[in-house]
Amino acid sequence: MRTPRHLPAALVALLVLAAATACSDGGPRGTLPGHGSAGTWFVQSVSTGGKTLTAPPVAQLRLPASESEQATGNYGCNGFTAKVTYDGPGAITLKPGSTTAMACENTEFETAFAKLLTGRLTLERRPDRLTLKTADGSTIAMSSEPPAPDAPLTATAWTVTSLVSAGTAASVPAEAAGRAVFTIAPDGSASGSLGCNRFSAKAAVEGPTLSFGPLTSTRMACQGPQGELEAKLTALFGSGPLTWNVQGATLNLTATDGNGLTAKAASAAE
Repeated sequence: MRTPRHLPAALVALLVLAAATACSDGGPRGTLPGHGSAGTWFVQSVSTGGKTLTAPPVAQLRLPASESEQATGNYGCNGFTAKVTYDGPGAITLKPGSTTAMACENTEFETAFAKLLTGRLTLERRPDRLTLKTADGSTIAMSSEPPAPDAPLTATAWTVTSLVSAGTAASVPAEAAGRAVFTIAPDGSASGSLGCNRFSAKAAVEGPTLSFGPLTSTRMACQGPQGELEAKLTALFGSGPLTWNVQGATLNLTATDGNGLTAKAASAAE
């Protein structure tokens, strides 16, 4: 912009500022002021085809503040880049770029996440949550906070919250909620409550399996929901090796017949 030589300096500065404002469409090219989705997001889960998959702790997506930068992230094992276009405040378009090619264990999640994270995605933004949704309704749920580390199997007090029968989970009845708690000590001794009676047993962890030896318990007569819960846990613990996995504060134990339980980490055992 050309300005007369003898204008006061303050007026020149005002004219320059006005010209810059007039030429701007709300910010530097390639940015979307107020979009609110830029930053690092930690993936919690993906839901597609009627199935929800829990994300590994390293799965994340970093959305840049400017379209001149690439989005980056991790599918759960392999890293990736992607070109991002902000389609107004309610949608983004991602075009996958490069990715690493490591051999990974959790390929089901990685494949599903990579398949969903492309094309136009609508978004729902909350203070600490961001959900991306595809045209067919599949979703990627993310949080601004990193996931909590997995609780250790041993030295943790586990409270049984649901029982699994033939692959279907059902919450513990309200009358028995919080009554079944067990702990596996580092020395292999297990103890706790089955819902009514207290028990103790030897436990052995071998890789992904957990086995309980014969249970020794008190002999109170237990009726109603507490008695039913106790009978099911006694049968489960005595059914042979159980497959275990911990995700965050959740423990899943599954028998070969599909029965099992879900428990939450209550507190570290003394």
